[in-house]
Amino acid sequence: FSCEWATAYFRFRQPYSDLAYALEAEKGGTRAILMAVQAHIIKYLLFVRNTEYTHLERLCRLSGQEQGEALAAALAETLWAAGAGGRAVVCLLTPAGPVVPSGDYKADNVTERIQLFEFSEKAAAQEFIFDHINSFKGEGSHGVILFLYSLLFSRTLER
Repeated sequence: FSCEWATAYFRFRQPYSDLAYALEAEKGGTRAILMAVQAHIIKYLLFVRNTEYTHLERLCRLSGQEQGEALAAALAETLWAAGAGGRAVVCLLTPAGPVVPSGDYKADNVTERIQLFEFSEKAAAQEFIFDHINSFKGEGSHGVILFLYSLLFSRTLER
């Protein structure tokens, strides 16, 4: 992965601001993934989340926890759709350990540490993602790469 991909994660604007619903996206390859997830975040905030605010007020002044809930819902929804409504696979990183590259494989300190968690219910996947939300939105978490791997494994390599 390029440096841009290795450092990319799901980063929201400042909580409780007028743009608290918005992901920050740099120019480049990860922007397309971030914007696709952004669309699902807005959908969740406007049409799914229960709140007393009117439609446009639902987007503003989110707390950090509400941002995490929206991100978890958006990621789970996308993974569930990729798994054709029957499964979702979430990839997280295990602690770093020694890896001996073999053959043509070049260790990247991400791929060799991936652990798969498979879910047959979207709600369970969403709850799991929320419980591990810093794996996707924490600085240095490789969050976008983990989500991309999760998409691939949810969709299956055969499909």
